[in-house]
Amino acid sequence: MQALIKISDKQFLVKQGDTLFVPKQKAAIGDTMDIKTMAAIDGANTVLNPTGSIQAKVLGHVKDDKVIVFKKKRRKRYQSRNGHRQQMTQIEIISL
Repeated sequence: MQALIKISDKQFLVKQGDTLFVPKQKAAIGDTMDIKTMAAIDGANTVLNPTGSIQAKVLGHVKDDKVIVFKKKRRKRYQSRNGHRQQMTQIEIISL
């Protein structure tokens, strides 16, 4: 069985035992989170807006890969190079 979940305006298709990186959440390492499901998928059947929720365990807080932002205006002697690393939370799906 799979479920479609929404965390911080991002959607993820998950099943039990999956480990994924989501935008940073305000939960301590080792805590469990309750996540509402948008859709439950079981083979060929799809149930939209099911009443259940998903249990997820927070494994850690990490940073994503660096994203380089490069700006340049030709013939004007202007170029700027910046970058940042997005804060992420690693979670594991315990139960559907």
